[in-house]
Amino acid sequence: MAASTQNTPNTLPLFYKSPEAVSPERHGDKGVAQTGNYSFAAKAIVIPLMAAEMPTAMRSYPIVFSGPDFMPMVVTGIREGENLFIDDKGKWAAPHYVPAYAGRYPFILAGGETDERLTLCIENDPARLLGLDGKAGPDVKPLFENGGKSEVITSALAFCEQYQGMFVKTRQIMKVIADSGLLVERTSKISLEDGQNFNITGFHLVDEAKLLAMSDEDFLKLRKADALATIYCHLASMNSWTSLLHQASLRKS
Repeated sequence: MAASTQNTPNTLPLFYKSPEAVSPERHGDKGVAQTGNYSFAAKAIVIPLMAAEMPTAMRSYPIVFSGPDFMPMVVTGIREGENLFIDDKGKWAAPHYVPAYAGRYPFILAGGETDERLTLCIENDPARLLGLDGKAGPDVKPLFENGGKSEVITSALAFCEQYQGMFVKTRQIMKVIADSGLLVERTSKISLEDGQNFNITGFHLVDEAKLLAMSDEDFLKLRKADALATIYCHLASMNSWTSLLHQASLRKS
């Protein structure tokens, strides 16, 4: 179980295959479809989550930690290639929370960690990035208009910058939690009503016994790092495995 949230020299983040920097030269005659369609995430069984989202997301999904930086992930499926919260029309199951990672698509900020300013990019997705042909309307919003950036770009940039801030904060929190020695690798066995069994592997959880046994000094380090809310939301989210089972029960085998 793994999903990338940032660019590396040889990989692109989850959902992105060919992002390109937004520019009037390349996108002056293009718009973005405002469809609310999440088909691009229909095969994702885990999706990155930021610490600030955990109080809301924990009600719908188990939250685990994965990858080299032990970043939070919501578990959205048990069968490889099947997000149980997205139907065949690309609709996200209500009333479940849509992670910001999916909500910002098709936009993303790109650039190296040493760059002073990241660049707003858009995925070259033919279902989202469309030629206007003079037909901009309620479902297709132009990227540029009246010789400048449209409200779509302004909003996307603000959202992505907010997300980037949450990412930095989450990575800082997770470093403190990981350094505390609280994370342990686990495997979860999921049993469906029809008798099918699935093992979900490759993720880490907080060892609650280790948390309770921490010294006051080490516990204080977690509090000062704003890590306690992340830990407690994660632990509370373990009750949401039942939500995952419910979504699985709605699917035909």
